[in-house]
Amino acid sequence: MLNPEYRAQFPALKHKSYFNYGGQGTLPQVALDAISQSYDYIQTIGPFSIAVNNWITQEANLTRESIAQELGVTAATITLTEDVTVGCNIVLWGIPWQVGDHILLSDCEHPGVIAAVGEICRRFGVTTSTFPILGLAENNSPPDTQGSPEQILASIDQHLQPQTRLVVLSHVLWNTGQVLPLKEINQLCHERGCLVLVDAAQSVGQLPLDLLDLEVDFYAFTGHKWCCGPEGLGGLYVNVEVRDSLHPTFIGWRGITMQEPKGWQPDGRRYEVATSAFPLYAGLRAAIHYHHQAGTAIDRYQRILNLSQYLCQKLTTIPQIQVTSPHPPETGLVCFQVRAALEVNSEKLANHGSIVSTLEQQGVFTRTLASPDCIRACVHHFTTTAELDHLVDRLAKTIPN
Repeated sequence: MLNPEYRAQFPALKHKSYFNYGGQGTLPQVALDAISQSYDYIQTIGPFSIAVNNWITQEANLTRESIAQELGVTAATITLTEDVTVGCNIVLWGIPWQVGDHILLSDCEHPGVIAAVGEICRRFGVTTSTFPILGLAENNSPPDTQGSPEQILASIDQHLQPQTRLVVLSHVLWNTGQVLPLKEINQLCHERGCLVLVDAAQSVGQLPLDLLDLEVDFYAFTGHKWCCGPEGLGGLYVNVEVRDSLHPTFIGWRGITMQEPKGWQPDGRRYEVATSAFPLYAGLRAAIHYHHQAGTAIDRYQRILNLSQYLCQKLTTIPQIQVTSPHPPETGLVCFQVRAALEVNSEKLANHGSIVSTLEQQGVFTRTLASPDCIRACVHHFTTTAELDHLVDRLAKTIPN
């Protein structure tokens, strides 16, 4: 049972029911304090001084180490970035593309990543295509059954080409909450001679992780979602075995050695650029440490699953709602559709945007997704069953009959 005092340390949770951790997490007070104290320290000592510059180096090292422990890797493999999209772009633009190369994406990737791949294709004569995941789920019976790991692997295998150089996919699908069989996917792609870039926006801070065991090449993540850290700070893991083949794209003083002979930093720092909001480092570390007080990564993940299952069961008591996330849940992302009529066979959906807007006016925060058209509610390990009951009650009274 979670200590009520633990949850009370999140100022954003007062007087509201919050279910948007997949978009942005809520900062614990210790993280807010750490950021404020860091800014105070910099201004007290002198923003540009030897002492502060040494402090920044130490803060960056401590932050890489803290992140690395969460991912089961070494600090030398971690690059500090602003967010997932920057991490993905470091990889996408750092590969020396040749005309005729091919990039394979899943049909569940974020628009920002899709746009970057499209521009690479335009500039360098690279081709791209997608393999279905949502399509696999839609072809199953019953309709809420997700594609199995075997089906997903078969789908990737079918769509790989001899020219495929990179596969881009998400560890956790942002529009269903499904967890992909990442280790098996990596093994398949490596056997076929291509690398894998993983969008980890929904996995870091939620799933227990061991990237070495998963045989990951590139893993781009953020601290502001499930880690409940400050926005503007994320990271990228690059496997040491592929580091030398990935050229720096954004180049600045942090990525190069200042001594002669000058060159790239020997570790993940080579992909970092220049001045950042360094006080955010302390905020992210404080947030990560605060989660540890609620149990191990496995303990917290199991609580997320239990709460998600509870929410799914409650949602099914409303006749017009169909849960589209996996049953049983695989993560804290619970997606559902609302039919516009009570008829079981009705295919017309309600105006999800209007429902979400009405809920927010009542202090209940969810969001809409466009593909598939649905509402998403994110459940964290410190979410309460009372919150979930309140969400279902408000939904039942908001949905038009």
